[in-house]
Amino acid sequence: MDHDGKHRGQKVRVAIVGVGNCASSLVQGVEFYRTAAEDGVVPGLMNIDLGGYPIHAIEFSAAFDVVEGKVGLDLSQAIFASPNNTIKFAEVPHLKVRVDRGMTHDGLGTYVSTRVRKARGSTADIVKILKDTGTDVVVNYLPVGSEMATKWYVEQVLEAGCALVNCIPVFIASQPYWAKRFADRRLPIIGDDVKSQVGSTIVHRVLTNLFRERGVKLDRTYQLNFGGNMDFYNMLERERLESKKISKTGAVTSQLDYALPAGAVHVGPSDYVPWLTDRKWAYIRMEGTTFGNVPLNVEVKMEVWDSPNSAGVVIDAVRYARLALDRGIGGPLEGPSAYLMKTPPRQYTDGQARQLAEEFAAGGRQPRFHRHAARPSSPWAVSSRARDGRGKNRQTPATLAPRAARRGTS
Repeated sequence: MDHDGKHRGQKVRVAIVGVGNCASSLVQGVEFYRTAAEDGVVPGLMNIDLGGYPIHAIEFSAAFDVVEGKVGLDLSQAIFASPNNTIKFAEVPHLKVRVDRGMTHDGLGTYVSTRVRKARGSTADIVKILKDTGTDVVVNYLPVGSEMATKWYVEQVLEAGCALVNCIPVFIASQPYWAKRFADRRLPIIGDDVKSQVGSTIVHRVLTNLFRERGVKLDRTYQLNFGGNMDFYNMLERERLESKKISKTGAVTSQLDYALPAGAVHVGPSDYVPWLTDRKWAYIRMEGTTFGNVPLNVEVKMEVWDSPNSAGVVIDAVRYARLALDRGIGGPLEGPSAYLMKTPPRQYTDGQARQLAEEFAAGGRQPRFHRHAARPSSPWAVSSRARDGRGKNRQTPATLAPRAARRGTS
């Protein structure tokens, strides 16, 4: 690193698992902001320069998918291949990154399998490709519910010696078993389940925290989401949706210091509307009790392009991961995970999480709020099979109650 803090000439080599809409927005975004000025304010970016790494330091090294029509293409072409349907906002030049055949496992659900055809051929040697391409960070963009596929890829990432950014609600960074394995190899991980830049979860969290801080008791709430991309089509298969509902619900209820009854909170994807393409509509309602036991109700409607809304977050996540690699820090990155992800190892308020992430970028190593964390560490209750990485996570809505509820207090 130079005396001015810049990693001149150093790159953040990123591999992508799952070349869907989110990957499309990430790749487009890196190209779109490649020439962004390194001072001032640039719309759409939380950090132009992060720890000495500008946007143009990010380059793509490898990509994996299982869909015929994407495998074998250059990444610059595959991001626009069917069934991807997000908005095109950048022209991406030929990247000389071939999309290789990945592992399927449970990556294709019942509904999505009716819309795409699995590519022929055997799974590529993922570990060899990651090593040969000098990959620093792997981004997991597999479909929701890809429990076993995700764990299989995590094993490849560990063997290849890469950092991981887990953007989906399969719980890896938040689980002690996986956290220890990354820590033992001094490999960083950020996860789990990416928050959008300004999405329904972050808005719902901020409003929930506002209720708590201003003395309004939240009695009931819902968050309903629907859209027209393959993510929503995939989640029509309700069995694949459990972890997503847990992740989104926990992200909101973690901001309370009391437990909401299971019947008083509903957060999760609701339906698939094809003509919305990659747009997402979200409806939030919050019913509370304020001064004098007088009711207070809040309703919010949001409309966003779903995939670009998370791409800027991932641009930061891969740079945080590279900083950790530079410093020899392994295991879950608590501050960046809390700020960027719905289900981090430890929940904080978003203000605390942002401060921790900024301190990490500036060179800090350990969070300062352990004694004063607004929320407990990961509340997920898992089976012994899940803890040893062999089985599915066994979370239920009852495990979402924060620390006060688990102590039996209110």
